[in-house]
Amino acid sequence: MIFLNRLKLPALAVIVLVTIFASCEEDLTTVGSGVVGGEPFKNNKAVFDVFAYNRKIKAVSTNKLPIYQLGVYDDPLYGKTEAQVTTQVLLPSGDPTFGVTTQENEDNPSSATQILENETIDSVYLYIPFLTNPTGDADLDGLIDELDDLPLDPNSDTDGGGLTDSQENSRGSNPLDASDDTDDTNFVANQFAKTFDLDSIYVDGSLYSENSANPVFNLKVQRSTYFLRDLDPSVNFQEAQEYYSSQEFAPAFVDEVVYDSEASAEPIVISRDQIPLRNVDDESTEDVDESSQFSYLAPGIRVALDKDFFQENILDKEGSTELESQANFKEFLRGLHFSVSSGGNDVMFLFNLKLANITVSYTYDTADSEGVVTEKGGQKDLVLNFLRDSFSSTTGQLLSTDGNAVNTFVNEVYPPEITDNLDTGENASEIYLKGGAGTFAEIKLFDEVNSLEAINQIKSNNWIINNANLVFYVANGNLGVEPERLYLYNSETNAILPLSATDTDGLSEEYGGIIETSSDGKGVKYTINVTTYINNLVLNDADNVTLGLTTTPSLFLATVANAMLENGEEQELPLANTLSPLGTSLYGSAVDAANADKKLQLEIFYTETN
Repeated sequence: MIFLNRLKLPALAVIVLVTIFASCEEDLTTVGSGVVGGEPFKNNKAVFDVFAYNRKIKAVSTNKLPIYQLGVYDDPLYGKTEAQVTTQVLLPSGDPTFGVTTQENEDNPSSATQILENETIDSVYLYIPFLTNPTGDADLDGLIDELDDLPLDPNSDTDGGGLTDSQENSRGSNPLDASDDTDDTNFVANQFAKTFDLDSIYVDGSLYSENSANPVFNLKVQRSTYFLRDLDPSVNFQEAQEYYSSQEFAPAFVDEVVYDSEASAEPIVISRDQIPLRNVDDESTEDVDESSQFSYLAPGIRVALDKDFFQENILDKEGSTELESQANFKEFLRGLHFSVSSGGNDVMFLFNLKLANITVSYTYDTADSEGVVTEKGGQKDLVLNFLRDSFSSTTGQLLSTDGNAVNTFVNEVYPPEITDNLDTGENASEIYLKGGAGTFAEIKLFDEVNSLEAINQIKSNNWIINNANLVFYVANGNLGVEPERLYLYNSETNAILPLSATDTDGLSEEYGGIIETSSDGKGVKYTINVTTYINNLVLNDADNVTLGLTTTPSLFLATVANAMLENGEEQELPLANTLSPLGTSLYGSAVDAANADKKLQLEIFYTETN
């Protein structure tokens, strides 16, 4: 790590020890006393210096991400971020057959059933599902908490129809419609659209909720002319090709418009309800008209794409070299480019590209064994994916991810109060954390040179460390959406910090960094438990390393990815910080007197035996 203008400060930076303060200092008083094994002991609190340094990220590696961002997010502190996605399109398999028989058989028939099938597209739909809150239905009765009369009781009867919400969920009836609770011989299960608790959608700088009034935005889908390589030619194709968030795909590498809601004057409307799809009638069941029934997709975007584009570039290419293999198709079609414009609201949403797809529905001519042709007698769907995982059939382990997709970010220039305090090498009075290609911080405990003098003093005093915390107070808690968590890690190895034997959930109890809010929902502070890390220094003589601090949507995303810093340095950073546009600012340790109570410090609660 390179820091400019390092200052030589006392190695042991104990600011306050409880034992030397008068009783008027109520926040640092002795918290207990007693006798253990016949020896008197006292529990104390000490606070130590923490040094924080702001770092600017120029670009991050963004291909094959677990979560992608799309849209415009307007952060009151950091300004606007625009996220776009450029992705390959995958066939179900190489050299696909459309209809019943191959194009070769159609051209050179060997039987009466092998006819020119005239495959013709009826419709093409793009589907991008929104993320949903996995904890939005606390009692797992199929009804989200917001609509549930008793969200912690699966046996509640919200609609008063006689069946519990859980029973209705099992039966497939509507828990919000009492008339659906009765026995009816004509009852068909799951013929209603469920409402979901959506996650990670931001509208005009705020988190989307049920109170957001019909937010709308415009989506554009264009053909990409940029070939996304899987392997890097600069290292003799021995490593995966990396693409960064600063890559420019539009407007230079896009052409045909496949969909544009702005041109059609039909902006996308965000809805929490499932998307209904009318079923196709099954002619073999004469007593049932399946076309009057529906199946449902999870809430998301579903729009009709240009049929002619897919007819020309896929169906009409049956049997051609362009479709002969997946590699050939990637070279031919190159991919699609997704972008969003406001159309009324600034909207940014996160989504799993592996769950998105394009469904091409087409009809074709069929023939019986005697060659009698039925025009448009057959119908099939062709599903195209963007990213697709392959798993081991024996172990279930992820083997590979086919396809490539890149998230690009364009950040508005940060205001001077931020830019003037990035990469200065000086201990920060305010810490700036921003997801995506944003900012992060490096943290040093006790002093600026990572010495162990403070730890040696703790050892000599025979302190038993009961608890150790880093407390980060939010400096601008009334501005925008605060990240739910912070992530503290070993910046020298990019590893998670050591865990205690009792932290069976892995990072859920320690280093949690979950935001604490006020009664009005505004962010107040983040507390990160570093007890095991400090004990590791005291008991195991571990190195006092430089720590990294970023935002994270999940502590279980502990992998890293390459990043380019503003000063030209390349460094690996937690992938989790890339996956969210959210940012915050926190008080550092070089604060003025007015904010002394919010100063960043390391709090250690210890037992001292005589």
